[in-house]
Amino acid sequence: MIELAIVEDEDSYASQLVEFVNRYQAESGNYFKITRFTDGDEITNGYRGQFDIILMDIEMKLMDGMTAAEEIRRLDQEVVIMFITNMTNYAIRGYQVDALDYVLKPVSYFAFSQKLGRAIGRMKKGSAKIISIEMSAGVKKLDIDNIFYIESEGHNLNFYTTGGEFSVRAKLKDFEEQLSKYNFFRSNKGYLVNLKYVDGVENGSCLIAGKQLLISRSRKNDFMTALTDYMAAFS
Repeated sequence: MIELAIVEDEDSYASQLVEFVNRYQAESGNYFKITRFTDGDEITNGYRGQFDIILMDIEMKLMDGMTAAEEIRRLDQEVVIMFITNMTNYAIRGYQVDALDYVLKPVSYFAFSQKLGRAIGRMKKGSAKIISIEMSAGVKKLDIDNIFYIESEGHNLNFYTTGGEFSVRAKLKDFEEQLSKYNFFRSNKGYLVNLKYVDGVENGSCLIAGKQLLISRSRKNDFMTALTDYMAAFS
């Protein structure tokens, strides 16, 4: 099931989009759950990364679609955003929020179906290696390939990624099992490391992104075996 949001303040356009999505559903075999919002502030208020595709009008009264998209992107890097508009001068700002495309009003079904198919293609391409992380401000979707390692510190986990660092209140075991199939391995009780980014091992530590992460004695043999197997498989 594809979770799709329609953010459109005009009822006539919203109804047309729902009709087009239902028609596409019947033709393609993709099943959609549609949620309609009437303004940008409605979808951003309490946003929890629940949508796969967002069809976003740009001109709305309380919060315009571009501002809403910017807020959503702070939490959700993976949701596919398409703007519904009769204005083409937002293209540059659209690229800044990684908008997939624009659907120009008045909307024709043929153009809409082509663009929706493209959105589904991007969604499926990016969905295989994404995890959702509960944060105080909502749910953050994170590409697993972008994680260097995760550090346990008290009741918190620190995520070190290609895009920076952030912390959440969670336990390492909450992620150890789901990430094991993506070549993550614990070097000791405090670190879960992405073997992809291990640059070497020296002085009882593995080197990742310029940091030395201790390998415990009890885990050393298993860690080195996992690392050797990974290097052999991907060399």
